[in-house]
Amino acid sequence: MKTVVSSAEAPAAIGPYSQAIAIEQLLFCSGQLPIAAGTEDLVAGDIRAQARQVLENLGSVLRAGGSSYEQVVKTTVFLTDLNDFAAMNAVYGEFFPNAFPARSTIQVAALLKGAKVEIDAIARKTS
Repeated sequence: MKTVVSSAEAPAAIGPYSQAIAIEQLLFCSGQLPIAAGTEDLVAGDIRAQARQVLENLGSVLRAGGSSYEQVVKTTVFLTDLNDFAAMNAVYGEFFPNAFPARSTIQVAALLKGAKVEIDAIARKTS
């Protein structure tokens, strides 16, 4: 049986989807944008600031789903400019310092609200 997971500490879904879906011991997290919870605005700043907010949002959803950064097995990173890869990667490494998840990084033409980065994840549940 699938269970809808949501966190008030992450921005609400912008459309007909869930922040995450849990099924058995897996948690499928929707892409997170650099929006602070309770707002509809992008965080100010460069790719580093946006990546940090995205990963903080992802952490909130992971915790709500009974998981953590350490349990993430796969991420997909969407960037509007691959020239931002190194800066995004530096911030990403702060959240995933070891036992790195598998990852795909893709350049896209545009993201919602003009974001520079979006990240989704699949994780193992620990509770």
